[in-house]
Amino acid sequence: MPEVTGVADDDAEPPGRSIVVPVEPTSTLRSTVAYVAETAKNDGFDTVHFVVLASWRRDDPETAAREADAERVLEKASAWATADLAEADAADIGVVTAIVGDEEYLFGPGDYARELVAYADEHRGEAVILDPEYTPVGNTTLLQPLEFELSHTSLAVRKAPVARPTRRERLRREATGRRFAALFSTSLVFYFVLGDPLYWFDWLTGVASATIVAITLSRVSIDTEPSIPRTPLRMLRGLVYVPVLLVEIIRSNLIVARVILDPRLPIDPTLNRVRVLVGSGLPLMTLANSITLTPGTLTVRARDGDLYVHSLIPWARDGLFDGSLERWTRFIYYGREAARLPTPRERDDVAIFQGPDATEPLPIARADGGAVSDVDDSETDAGDDEAAGDEVTDE
Repeated sequence: MPEVTGVADDDAEPPGRSIVVPVEPTSTLRSTVAYVAETAKNDGFDTVHFVVLASWRRDDPETAAREADAERVLEKASAWATADLAEADAADIGVVTAIVGDEEYLFGPGDYARELVAYADEHRGEAVILDPEYTPVGNTTLLQPLEFELSHTSLAVRKAPVARPTRRERLRREATGRRFAALFSTSLVFYFVLGDPLYWFDWLTGVASATIVAITLSRVSIDTEPSIPRTPLRMLRGLVYVPVLLVEIIRSNLIVARVILDPRLPIDPTLNRVRVLVGSGLPLMTLANSITLTPGTLTVRARDGDLYVHSLIPWARDGLFDGSLERWTRFIYYGREAARLPTPRERDDVAIFQGPDATEPLPIARADGGAVSDVDDSETDAGDDEAAGDEVTDE
């Protein structure tokens, strides 16, 4: 729930016009907050809302640490804004903080803009002010697309005109960060796997290539800061998972091949939905790709924590619902305790869209990328019959 500061009654938000400001730890956050406070006073706004767009879902493992980090950022922004407003004789302007978007996974600028617009509509927001160094969910490539998405809404969008780090400062910061070190070492090792680590020229070209890759892609490829001992433990658990996945792939190959070669065995292709609890970003990608690599199942879409998976045979569908790969994914990223969470079948987070065992109507996605609607097969058939009848009548 939003937290309100700087007003007489903490249980009610002040009426009037509001500014919404998405925040995260940046080198220009303090200057942005000062600009927001000045804008709120000069333009007659009554409330400033500082929000953090969640890069997690509320039910995911290990969300407490991320929520605590977000709360610390919001507390800083709130304290700075309250002090700036008091100095500007505008202490009656309310300051509100909130974490938004933690009910589902946010996959891109369209999702982030949707959450901001929904929050602004709920709290009478008229404008969005962006920190020029703000990187939605740690991804520098999404700020401009986010601005573009917001520009097509009723909100007034502006970027805070504050001093930004120079290119040299950015390069120094990128080249000394943990993301840079992690991606540099990974790229260099991969280069030597393909080349010859005993040849001096491969060292020269390998270091140069790894440096370029790390500088340009460190914030894009790695969505969170590596840390000790979490990152090494994840790598070790990932090495344990590789042979497990290979065994699962071989086993599924044999079973699917037997079903295809024996006409007496059932082939029952269905589209299924599984709501997974693994977190967004890399964990979700790991699970989706693992499902696709296993013969008999194909991940068609990931949306809001749901994986839409096509299964070829009942055995593959049952294995998907029993959540073996989901458990292993949680084990890699969160440890043994997270692996013991209930399976999708035990949570009743599964659905079958086709065949005699169907539990839900087939979801039909709109062509413009909007919301998904449920369409009953019988309704579709009736519509087709009616259309055919109209054609006969016209003739």
